[in-house]
Amino acid sequence: MIDFFSYICIGLGFFFWFWGTFPLLGKRSLLFKLHSLSVADTLGSMSIIIGLLLKIPSEWPLLILALISLAIWNTVLGYVLAYCSSSEGNYE
Repeated sequence: MIDFFSYICIGLGFFFWFWGTFPLLGKRSLLFKLHSLSVADTLGSMSIIIGLLLKIPSEWPLLILALISLAIWNTVLGYVLAYCSSSEGNYE
């Protein structure tokens, strides 16, 4: 039963990865595309890590560290991209 939930989480992660690439083909702004891609990528990666946590619970310290690092890294990267793309940024 745990294997079933593990495969569901991993499959959901792959679904989010591919779903996040579809807005790149649209005609929206670059920031909307980047936001959609980063959110879908983060959710997909976290879902895959949770699936791995269910599959190999003996590696829980590394997988929890990966989850925390992923959440912090993607949040900080989003703020950096938003700052760099704003007109108020200092480009000197």
